[in-house]
Amino acid sequence: MGAEANASFNFLIYGRTGWIGGLLGKLCEAQGISYTYGSGRLQDRQSIVADIETVKPTHVFNAAGVTGRPNVDWCESHKVETIRTNVAGTLTLADICREKGLVLINYATGCIFEYDSGHPLGSGVGFKEEDTPNFTGSFYSKTKAMVEELLKNYENVCTLRVRMPISSDLSNPRNFITKIARYEKVVDIPNSMTILDELLPISIDMAKRNLTGIYNFTNPGVVSHNEILEMYREYIDPSFTWKNFTLEEQAKVIVAPRSNNELDATKLKTEFPEMLSIKESLIKFVFEPNKKTGVKA
Repeated sequence: MGAEANASFNFLIYGRTGWIGGLLGKLCEAQGISYTYGSGRLQDRQSIVADIETVKPTHVFNAAGVTGRPNVDWCESHKVETIRTNVAGTLTLADICREKGLVLINYATGCIFEYDSGHPLGSGVGFKEEDTPNFTGSFYSKTKAMVEELLKNYENVCTLRVRMPISSDLSNPRNFITKIARYEKVVDIPNSMTILDELLPISIDMAKRNLTGIYNFTNPGVVSHNEILEMYREYIDPSFTWKNFTLEEQAKVIVAPRSNNELDATKLKTEFPEMLSIKESLIKFVFEPNKKTGVKA
């Protein structure tokens, strides 16, 4: 799509201080797309309406939300704050956008599933968009599954199920690679993951195409913690070492259980056939670019 076409878009983005929200602004700048960060609080209806009336956007992006600091365990002891943003806020934004006839690109989570008898670990059988979430181990995931179910009724919303996001910025503490490289011990389980450098530009294209509904927003296939750390050692730091532990041992040092799953990315791949598999994407977008710079996690 050329520069002239891009000039016809005007994006309103929520989540300026967040990781994905910040990257979206940079992508818009690079593409010459006009964008504004929303100043309203999601749960404050009037402030959102005011943003939309001021900005007059063609599309709205929601990259705001509470994941908790330093991790989702925070949500276990801050349940009302989690509901306020992740449930009340997201629904308010979707509702206003529907009223105004606007498509909302909503960055959600795929951490609402876990391997089960119908989708066993290592089977290559992933959860599809229409499958019912089966993971409610953490309060964070529980609220996200509730919102996803309610948002199905909003025909203007495009829900993107992000998982274990990774970017080429290995200095970012929210990057899944950086997180596991800094942990004392890691589990080793294959999972679907999202390479932001490849998939965030795709989400902008999805807005341009006015796509709605639920999408598993992960690269095809799975990759395990050890496979990622082996790549890290190969490309970034030959002296890097790590220790594994079991899910049972992990459970002793975290408050809430974590989701492990494979999502079926066929729907997204059909729309964007050029999308790389998770391991190819890791090499092309993350490890090759960092090989030259020598930046470590």
